[in-house]
Amino acid sequence: EVQLVESGGGLVQAGGSLRLSCAASGFTSDDYHIGWFRQTPGNEREIISCLDRSDGVTWYADSVKGRFAVSSANPEHTVYLQMNSLKPEDTAVYYCAASNWMIIATMCAGNFASWGQGTQVTVSS
Repeated sequence: EVQLVESGGGLVQAGGSLRLSCAASGFTSDDYHIGWFRQTPGNEREIISCLDRSDGVTWYADSVKGRFAVSSANPEHTVYLQMNSLKPEDTAVYYCAASNWMIIATMCAGNFASWGQGTQVTVSS
């Protein structure tokens, strides 16, 4: 059973930075890929970033490109989402999810069967 545990959410002022962590366990191999999602009340969950662990290629939604960065620590099976220049509109519940396949060119298409519990990020003006 794959489990994902998130941490790092909180309250920050606009223009500040925050780093989210997604620790994965229960994988039988290193062949998995990570997507980051966020959701606000009344809106559908949106993909904001992903990491293809087979080659390290990343993708970012236009709304976060240039401000957010995904990285990983493979020995620890931990993926990070570094968020800089935060804006109030970044306020949302953030989720990480794992897939055993991924197509970066099609907005991180994958089979995201395992999800973290979500962590709240609030950006004040």
